[in-house]
Amino acid sequence: MNRIQRRTIKAASLVLSVALGVAAVPYAHAQDGDDRETKQTLAMSQKVYEALTEIQGFVEAKQYTQAETAIRVLLQDEKLEPYERAQTWNLSAYSYYLQEKYQDAINSYNQVLAQPGLPAAVQQSALKTKAQLQFTTDDYQGALETVNQLMAVVPEPSADIFLLQGQAYFQLGDYQKALGPIKRGVDMKRAQGTVPKENELLLLRVIYYELKDYQNMIAILEELIAHYPKDTYLLTLAGAHSELGDTMKQLVIVEALYEKGYITSQAHIINLANLYLLHEAPYKAATVLEKELDAGTVPSNERNLRLLSQSWFTAREDEKSIPPLRQAAEIANDGELYVRLAQAYLNLSDWDNAASALQRGIQMGGLPRTDTANIMLGMALFNQKKFSQARNAFEAAARDDRSRRTAQQWINYVDSELKRAELMNQELPQTKPDVLNEMLEDAQ
Repeated sequence: MNRIQRRTIKAASLVLSVALGVAAVPYAHAQDGDDRETKQTLAMSQKVYEALTEIQGFVEAKQYTQAETAIRVLLQDEKLEPYERAQTWNLSAYSYYLQEKYQDAINSYNQVLAQPGLPAAVQQSALKTKAQLQFTTDDYQGALETVNQLMAVVPEPSADIFLLQGQAYFQLGDYQKALGPIKRGVDMKRAQGTVPKENELLLLRVIYYELKDYQNMIAILEELIAHYPKDTYLLTLAGAHSELGDTMKQLVIVEALYEKGYITSQAHIINLANLYLLHEAPYKAATVLEKELDAGTVPSNERNLRLLSQSWFTAREDEKSIPPLRQAAEIANDGELYVRLAQAYLNLSDWDNAASALQRGIQMGGLPRTDTANIMLGMALFNQKKFSQARNAFEAAARDDRSRRTAQQWINYVDSELKRAELMNQELPQTKPDVLNEMLEDAQ
């Protein structure tokens, strides 16, 4: 073979190797005891090159059966050099990968790595691709071991290799060990002026969350928002501020998202209403809830109606607090809700409706303080001048030691009113005319 033919084969071998994902590169070794190192370019014979070219054609045409047959025939050649055998197994791995036979592809890469005297670039490429395939088959422990082998042979691991190692620890649930390499990989990309990929930042976000490091989690979320703006990241940022107890920042973010129309789910709207209540803005809470209840975004169930009523009540809008609370009481059929409804009526001096709500609540039972409900009922009846019924309610309350003193005071008051009413209703005795005249004369 002349020099021109050999150079052509070397060049063709390089093209084929790059297509397979493994570059043919020079490597150094000592010859014949000579301490002087010389560089020789790895090459393959014309016969092997042509065989691999044919196999690659089969693979690209998706004729995988023919490709596998040709690979088996080629591997039976005992004269194959280790580098040629490695490239054959490499092409086998590529074929299996395209067929999504990932375990077979991994086995082929194991054969690549088993060849002696592999150039560093070939070894590193095979290890990296093998690790990625192990991720695909959910073999995270195997992937971690492969990445560690890779890092042992790479003088200066790249950011991607650190990220691979961190991802393996992450998938194994070891977030503490995952943090170091992932952070280092991300930091390396930043130092190179490269924006980290979204999924790399997301890995860091999840790790900081799992480690309850909310301060660093906030920094990563702010970076995600800057480079990959999404409303979900803003909501997560709001939640991180909540974990740190900074609910005001949480409110500012959630409120801004709501006003821009990004918040549409029931949970987030209810959360916004609660944040308004927490920060003493009950009117805003009520208006948001009422709007979303009317729109059907938030369902009109007992819990949400009670929250709306509470918001109006806290905003001192007693009249507006009554309809949702009455509806909640009817839905839940809960005596305690009727007592709360009665309290709203009492605040408005609506004694009749207050008494009706209390009577219904007491009748349903299950009240934490029936004695208190009876005191309220007695007050509502008393203000309607239904003194006898009011006295009965106070007597019922007096049976509980916790309300006996208050109830007895009311009973005494009711009794005095009953006596006064009795006196007012008494008929004066008829006075005879002559007696009346005598009284008038004496008065002159």
